[in-house]
Amino acid sequence: MSQLAILGGEPIRRKPFAPWPQYQPSDIARIVRTVESRHWGGYPLPTSLATGFCRDFAAMHGAEYALPVANGTVSLSIALQAAGVGFGDEVIVPAYTWDGTATAALAIGAIPVFADIDPDTYCLCVESVRQAITPRTKAIIPVHLAMRFTRMEDLMVLARFHNLKVIEDAAHAHGGAYQGQGAGSIGDMGSFSLQESKLMTAGEGGMLTTNSLEYYEAMQTVVNCGRASLTDQYGQRLLGLNYRMTDLQIALLIGQLETLPALRTLRAQRAHLLGSLLQGVPGIRVLPEQPGITSPTYYCYVLQYRPEPGQPAPHRDLFVAALEKEGIPCDGRFYEAVYKSDLFYATPRNCPQLAYNRDTPIDYSQDHCPVSERAAYDESIWLFQFCLIGEEEDVRDVARAVEKVAANLEILSRQDPRLAGVKAMGRAQRARFERQKNY
Repeated sequence: MSQLAILGGEPIRRKPFAPWPQYQPSDIARIVRTVESRHWGGYPLPTSLATGFCRDFAAMHGAEYALPVANGTVSLSIALQAAGVGFGDEVIVPAYTWDGTATAALAIGAIPVFADIDPDTYCLCVESVRQAITPRTKAIIPVHLAMRFTRMEDLMVLARFHNLKVIEDAAHAHGGAYQGQGAGSIGDMGSFSLQESKLMTAGEGGMLTTNSLEYYEAMQTVVNCGRASLTDQYGQRLLGLNYRMTDLQIALLIGQLETLPALRTLRAQRAHLLGSLLQGVPGIRVLPEQPGITSPTYYCYVLQYRPEPGQPAPHRDLFVAALEKEGIPCDGRFYEAVYKSDLFYATPRNCPQLAYNRDTPIDYSQDHCPVSERAAYDESIWLFQFCLIGEEEDVRDVARAVEKVAANLEILSRQDPRLAGVKAMGRAQRARFERQKNY
């Protein structure tokens, strides 16, 4: 292999990957029509434009109802409120996820309790959830992460036994299905993100799904400033805020939903090719197939960096920095163990529920989820979904770059670790140095 680009060699790739987000001329025409309609906001909820989109989004995911909201973090808070989770109640979440999964619980006065993840899927480990349940537990938020699903069949049995609500964080799983059931339709409610890097996007935004009219009515009330829902069969009166999505965003999302199936199929094909090309690369493990997935969806393609014990090898952060210098957009600290993240500022002072009715306040510095920490700080390599929607040669370039860096582990291990640069930074600081990125 030639010299690594991070050490002055020629990179594998200089050509950019497919741009993201993608749009069609029909999207622009729809935006223009929406502007000309002079109805830009999200009231009355749901608007006439949103009604058809919500029907189609729900149908794609096998749900009865869907509701658009401001973003994919408040969507989780809304679902927790609809489920009756209150101040001081505990909500079990995976330790390895975006901080918003946990902070959404904090925002309504609940307490996130961290459970570990499965080493083969990076999704919530059901046995770890079992060990985390206490009399205060009211809900579980499994996250379908990157390219895999939580083992929902086992989780739902556990949740029903303990009378716990299940809210699927499907921020990465648009259009995906597990054992024939769409993401967001297996638990009591589902939550999707529409932030700019996601598989469907309106720049920002979120979606909620459910098969329960009671939950659907409650979510409408929370989203729409406490107003009664359209049907109001359950007569629920809840404290609400304005979490509505605008019609300008809906106008974009209609086209995003139309193009999602073809792009999802293309990503799956490219991901299969990439997995076959990377099998056997020293120091790299491809995540095993998950038989339960009946409609695969790829927000990111995740690899595991596992150099042979005793082999001279750099830290994962330096490996990722070297791979990006070869022209492959990637990350290692895409997520951290939330309780160790510099974005997770949760103390009894700013979150008084951590001390409520307890002899000793919750201290997250004492948490330890070993699989999550290994994924966050030593093992995971995230390749972005736009690498999978271009030409087949794009995928082959990704594989060539991974092979090149993997073939130079010993040389790379002798370099200054500071070469990792921003790849070794926490998420709070990194954004200051990567303002040109939308992922």
